[in-house]
Amino acid sequence: MANDDLTAFKNMQKQSWGLFAPLEAVTTMPAATLVNFSGIKSGDNIFDVGCGTGVVAITAARRGAKVSALDLSPELIERAHLNAQLAGLEVDFKEGDVEALPYPDNAFDAVLSQYGHMFAPRPQVAIQEMLRVLKPGGIIAFSTWPPELYVGRLFSLVGKFSPPPAGVSPPPLWGDPNFVRQQLKDAVEDLVFDQDVMLYPALSLGHYRQSVETTLGPVLKLVQEAKNDPGKLAQFRAELDELAGKYFKDTHIQQHYLLTRARKKL
Repeated sequence: MANDDLTAFKNMQKQSWGLFAPLEAVTTMPAATLVNFSGIKSGDNIFDVGCGTGVVAITAARRGAKVSALDLSPELIERAHLNAQLAGLEVDFKEGDVEALPYPDNAFDAVLSQYGHMFAPRPQVAIQEMLRVLKPGGIIAFSTWPPELYVGRLFSLVGKFSPPPAGVSPPPLWGDPNFVRQQLKDAVEDLVFDQDVMLYPALSLGHYRQSVETTLGPVLKLVQEAKNDPGKLAQFRAELDELAGKYFKDTHIQQHYLLTRARKKL
């Protein structure tokens, strides 16, 4: 992937994820699941990658951890600062790129990511940076979307109507344990996988579709691109309703996710 194309893709990501903040109401509860799964302790020096509005970072800080956090979107970092202020907590939030982390080697006791690092276009670059800033013996833990379950299938549907640039890795690959093993290689030990479910509130499929079309980066981008192609937009919406309907129960969409935890080798 040429440097100009990479820069353009990241600029697009920065813009399209800026309206994600309302979804913190959905991602707050899984944040506690990830923090618990990671096993972090009070006093640990923690780094949250792709922190969004800070739900994982603030949850870890409430446990007594010292937390640094980074996201590509300035709008989400601004919201994260507000959330930390409301919680009465100190978190070092920075705008930045997981593929070029502004931290020294071996800086953190744990590196966490909730549905964040998986959007980096070059998985091996991202994971090498995450492992670089992690201390030997430290924990890396993250939540990701399996390709065969709802959110992974949603991203595949979006890719059908709005294909990513050549060389960009599909985010749901990070929800495949075999892919995770390939990326971590022999840098870690004690690799553990688990699965949980995030419940996305929705009064109806129409309510759900409106929500993701106005907040979820890739879907928002597709809808903006298709505004002058009503046929394409109608077809996408029909296929989205069909897919989401398979996971819609009572007043929520069931969104299963993969949890990964490992220890960096000494």
